[in-house]
Amino acid sequence: MRLYDKRIRSALKVKLHNQSSKPKAIIDELQVCNGNAIADVVALYNEAHCYEIKGSTDKVERVLTQGRYYNSSFRKITLVTTQNHLEKALAICPDFWGIMIATEDSTSNLRFRHIRGAKVNPEFCKEMALLTLWKSEMLSILDEQRHKRKPRDFLAQLISSNKKKIELSSNICDLLVTRELEKAVC
Repeated sequence: MRLYDKRIRSALKVKLHNQSSKPKAIIDELQVCNGNAIADVVALYNEAHCYEIKGSTDKVERVLTQGRYYNSSFRKITLVTTQNHLEKALAICPDFWGIMIATEDSTSNLRFRHIRGAKVNPEFCKEMALLTLWKSEMLSILDEQRHKRKPRDFLAQLISSNKKKIELSSNICDLLVTRELEKAVC
C-alpha cells in the first residue's frame, strides 16, 4: 500500500505528542527563509526540529533544493520517508540529517523506524533562521522599538551579530511556541 504525505504527517504528529519528551508545540507547514521553503512539520522543544516528509510517490530528490533552506534555518532536521526511498535518502541527505522510515503494520497502523538520528547541523545560519520570524517577533528579541522602521533583513543581521547559535535557536523556538499558542486561542 502506498503511504502518502497526509497519512504520514498525521501519524508523525501523534508519535511526537506521545513520546516521553513532548514538544511544546508542533507546527504544520512553517515557511522558512522568507518563504523559499515550507517545512512540513516542526516540533518545538528547546529548539525547533524540522521533519520533512516524502511519501512513497513523492520525489525524494526535492530535499536537495529544500534542504539548503532547512540547513540554514534548523539545527535539527529529519527526513521521514518510506522504504522505497531509503537508498536514495541515504545517498543524498547530509550525514547530520536524521532519517526515519514509515511503514504500515498488519493492523494498518503506521510505525516509524529510526535509521539514523539527527545530529547538530553545522550549516545553521543565524541570519537565515531569523527570517522564519515575523518582524514583530524579531523586535521582541531586541526588546527595543527604535529599529521598528528597519527591514527584516537588517534586524536579522543585527540580532545574529549579538547572539550565539544555541541561544538564538532557543529564542526563535520560544517565539514560535508563543505564536502557536496565540493562534490556538483565536
